[in-house]
Amino acid sequence: MPRIFSGIQPSGELHIGNYLGAVKNWVQLQHEIESFICIVDYHAITQPYEPEDLRRRTYEMGVSLMAAGIDPAKATLFVQSRVPEHTELAWIFNTVTPLGELERQTQFKDKSSRQESILAGILNYPVLQAADILLYKADTVPVGEDQVQHLELSREIARRWNARFGEDYFPEPQARLTPTRRIMGLDGQAKMSKSLGNTVGLLESPDEMWKKLRPAMTDPARVRREDPGTPEICNIFHLHKAFSPAETVEHVAIQCSTAGWGCIDCKKVLFENMNAELTPIRARAAELTADPTLVTDALDAGAEYASDLATKTMSEVRERMGLT
Repeated sequence: MPRIFSGIQPSGELHIGNYLGAVKNWVQLQHEIESFICIVDYHAITQPYEPEDLRRRTYEMGVSLMAAGIDPAKATLFVQSRVPEHTELAWIFNTVTPLGELERQTQFKDKSSRQESILAGILNYPVLQAADILLYKADTVPVGEDQVQHLELSREIARRWNARFGEDYFPEPQARLTPTRRIMGLDGQAKMSKSLGNTVGLLESPDEMWKKLRPAMTDPARVRREDPGTPEICNIFHLHKAFSPAETVEHVAIQCSTAGWGCIDCKKVLFENMNAELTPIRARAAELTADPTLVTDALDAGAEYASDLATKTMSEVRERMGLT
């Protein structure tokens, strides 16, 4: 059966970068193909954290995902650590993964260049990602371009394990690139990230959202109101592409390039369209927060179903490997 697996770290409330770059796509895919949506808390513990904070952020991520449209009746939504077979399969995959493949991963090289002490968990992070996917024999993974290298390693791990213990047991998962390009932060300098403080929260109030949008970076060439701009290099224009109707996007491009609008005019229209899309999501989040069992029961049910499949996979894996 065709199946996708997608994972997201429990960072608390989603921001619009997560929503546009991944979650909005998952919401559509859950109606087309069997979908496993996992809050990957094992991945989150490779950085310093407080246990109570991790529990809170995990629950808040569940709220955000369901408010954004993930339907537990359509997709299997669960927390990674509730299914310990993820880490068991990751250890097994460590035994067939060359060290050099892990050291060549872009994410590892980037983090190791910025940190004095490198945890083994950061090196082995993509092995756990491979286990996440292959534990459910997912054959498709919706990813952004920055995750393609990790997915190629998952395919390599599947090939290596299959060659030793059972040809074609694990599928080689294929990338399904998300339709939305990488979402830049409001500073216009880097990818939207909570750690950089350049995000707009999915559940922020309209007032909070406007306070962030108003000073957001635009086309640097537009120093004065009458200066014409280049829409394609303006991050606000790309947010219009994500939130505004096609005819509005076309109008924005004309008004920017002819200096018909100032940047504040452009941001006001964007704000209206963002607010129109996010208001129902905020309302749904309020309903879920008012009755936390709606979230916890959904996560429990998802973990139970995922655990049944994971148990079957690991039983077959142990049998093929001669593990009693």
